[in-house]
Amino acid sequence: MKPSRYHRNRQPYNWLVYHNLDKSLEKHSKYYKGILVDLGCGEAPYKEYFLQYADKYVGVDWSNTLHNFKADIVSDLNEKIELEDDYADTVVSISTIEHLREPENFLKEANRILKQNGYFILQVPWQWRVHEAPYDFFRYTPYGLTYLFEKAGFNVLEINAVGGFFAMMFLKTNYFTLRFIRGPKFLKTIVKTLLIPFWTINQIAAMILDGIDKEKFKLIEAPGYFVVAQKEKQCR
Repeated sequence: MKPSRYHRNRQPYNWLVYHNLDKSLEKHSKYYKGILVDLGCGEAPYKEYFLQYADKYVGVDWSNTLHNFKADIVSDLNEKIELEDDYADTVVSISTIEHLREPENFLKEANRILKQNGYFILQVPWQWRVHEAPYDFFRYTPYGLTYLFEKAGFNVLEINAVGGFFAMMFLKTNYFTLRFIRGPKFLKTIVKTLLIPFWTINQIAAMILDGIDKEKFKLIEAPGYFVVAQKEKQCR
């Protein structure tokens, strides 16, 4: 089962986002085990995927989320998470930390609820447009992520780019073209139909071109990052 099989946000203009996220999630599937807590789960689109590996899935989000609410635990992720210490074997968080006004507290709470040597898997956008305004607060470089994770008591094992320069460039272009889809419904349908081949071709080109790009450069120009960290100490 692919991670994004049930993700309804996948569209003709942005399917590459979910393709690249799928690759990152699948690459690190060995970390999904025991009790897995999904912080900022929203609609919990990855629940069935994670349950292929973990014994239990617990979704956490706040009740004012802009997504359909399917959390098991209601918590404001800027504050205390309503789970006990050393509860989870694995914590995951997908496209959430940029929406939090207190990211340091979020990471410390993730550390608290993790068992010793447990893993935290986090995805975050980097060169991406403002979204879900006004709840879009920060963007993080690999160096900023390393600093924040280490400060919260984690050992950062790896930070990988989710896509490269060409994915970033073409996805930004595709989102920009959405501005031209206006007017009556029939006109919107015509414009969207005309744009689909353009969106498809440039995303395929991005996959090919990013495939020959060097990883070091991808860390400089990327749509986002994927972090794997391990709890090394309790952070108070």
